[in-house]
Amino acid sequence: MKAFFQLCALAGVALLAACASSPKLSDAQKLALYQANAGAPVKDFTYLGNLTGWQPIGDSALAVWTKPKEAYLLDLGGPCRDLDYAPAINITNMMGRVSTLDRVRVLGGSGGVGRVSCRIVSIRPLDVSKLKAAEAELRKADVEARQEESAAPAN
Repeated sequence: MKAFFQLCALAGVALLAACASSPKLSDAQKLALYQANAGAPVKDFTYLGNLTGWQPIGDSALAVWTKPKEAYLLDLGGPCRDLDYAPAINITNMMGRVSTLDRVRVLGGSGGVGRVSCRIVSIRPLDVSKLKAAEAELRKADVEARQEESAAPAN
């Protein structure tokens, strides 16, 4: 039984090491991926005060999930300071609707005093299933590339 737990621990460490060694997409690559899986701009979306998730994409775009399979790409008017490091965000809304007149506020962390909210300039619905498939394809291609590198003879 002890050997089983040691094997599981070793497998977990190996998995974490593999994840840590995989290259991270640049903000520009991530933005291109999200834009490729976003629809035409919409006027607004329903927001009941709860996000199921959010992902900063550089300092001028943000993906927000209002439901597990419903997400939007928000383009922000210029750089949104500390967005990449924010532990939480707040989105203004009017009667449960977020539009391009609304703003994203970065919450928490040090230096929150004097922080300016960021205006939403564009809202595009994301095709979540296509986005996940594209991300999986990128991961698969990355794994294959690393396997080819490790299989190539050293000079």
